[in-house]
Amino acid sequence: MNCIVTGGAGFIGSALVDELIKNKHSVTVIDNESARENEKFYWNDNAKNYKYDICDYDKIKSLFKSIDWVFHLAAQSRIQPSIQDPAYTIRVNCYGTENVLKASKKNNVKKLIYSSSSSIYGVKNTTPQKENMTSDCLNPYAISKIMSEDLCKMYNALYSLDTVILRYFNVYGRRQPTKGEYAPIIGRFLKLIKNKKKLTVVGDGMQRRDYTHVDDVVRANILAATSDNVRGAEIINIGSGENHSVLDIVKIFQAKKIYVSNRKGEADETLADINKAKELLHWRPNIFVNNWIKEKILK
Repeated sequence: MNCIVTGGAGFIGSALVDELIKNKHSVTVIDNESARENEKFYWNDNAKNYKYDICDYDKIKSLFKSIDWVFHLAAQSRIQPSIQDPAYTIRVNCYGTENVLKASKKNNVKKLIYSSSSSIYGVKNTTPQKENMTSDCLNPYAISKIMSEDLCKMYNALYSLDTVILRYFNVYGRRQPTKGEYAPIIGRFLKLIKNKKKLTVVGDGMQRRDYTHVDDVVRANILAATSDNVRGAEIINIGSGENHSVLDIVKIFQAKKIYVSNRKGEADETLADINKAKELLHWRPNIFVNNWIKEKILK
């Protein structure tokens, strides 16, 4: 198949690009290298690579000709930066998504897989979080994600563009971002350990997260594209189905810690109900964070 991966030089996107190329698909990558938390970007030499901004429709539109699958991962993907600069987050995540959907519709793309987030569940929804729960957006990032989901639904309903929405829970693994205080926790902790510093624990450290390995996320994307069971803006959680507190993670790392101030706009707990992924995609997680840290990092 001919594929586009937006955000394809970043953490999750580059892993997806590598797997698609390994499976003999033709891949076009669009990425403007704007993710501030990334130490570096990963361009696959076997892909067609374009350092373009998805907000520049005139630049990206021609790349969608004769494309079968679009995997839309490009985004401003951190919560705290979205609170500091809501306008930028809304522009990239909503306007950029509309551009990708418009280019896909115009070129009769077979299916678009949209990367959404568990952040839309907020604090009002009990765990495990299910796809049919109402949104509870605590920050501009979550709002931008639910708005983009609605755009996917609209393009499906009005223009018959097949879309699938995957809601990721906290993703970690190789190439994970490590730069700055707002980098995802596993990557941030690894960098602190490498630099022989104490692990920074936000608040009381009792926040619980469902940690999902990047390889499992990549597999879910490909299954969503290839499966005839999912279309019509179907929403599917992609998580491990188990969660751990920040203090649990510190204990697994066997490292010293310091406490820092709590943050606004973040949920206390995430935990994915993954029954829908199992049923529709025949997908289940293969890698769990406690084993990954012990086997890959601490061995």
